Amino acid sequence: MHTISTFKFITVSSTLSSSNPRISTALPLFSKKFSSGIQNLSSISTSRKTLFQSKSSEEAEVSEAEDEWLQRLPEKKKPIYAHSLPCIEAWLRSLGFYQSREDRAAWFVEKPDWHAKLSLDVTDLCIRYLKSGPGELEKDVERRFSYALSREDIENAILGGP
Repeated sequence: MHTISTFKFITVSSTLSSSNPRISTALPLFSKKFSSGIQNLSSISTSRKTLFQSKSSEEAEVSEAEDEWLQRLPEKKKPIYAHSLPCIEAWLRSLGFYQSREDRAAWFVEKPDWHAKLSLDVTDLCIRYLKSGPGELEKDVERRFSYALSREDIENAILGGP
């Protein structure tokens, strides 16, 4: 597995001091050798200084894997059953859905006009438009789609709303 290192740049005005909470929380991220150099920088009278902190490569790896699965998506005219689960998950994320932590088969989306819960059931894909969303639904509206339908048809039906 490849590891990617990313950095977050923090721009700081004025000089470095321990009274500035933004800096005091960032300094422990540096090694002792580097942080002593940072303390020496505080004597320099410049109007702006830029520090960097290492960011976890886990987020970068997730988005890289996501891009990989999106590239592997079969043609949009192919039925959903021809898609692998990681491809379906990447596709749903690209549409703005986020996965439930409690039920890995449940996905949620919040559009300006409606909110919905999508379930990847054994025999079909189910979307439930929620009355608790911004639309004026009197009750939840549920639609079921066979996995034999194309990804394009399901996407158009889902994003069409209730």
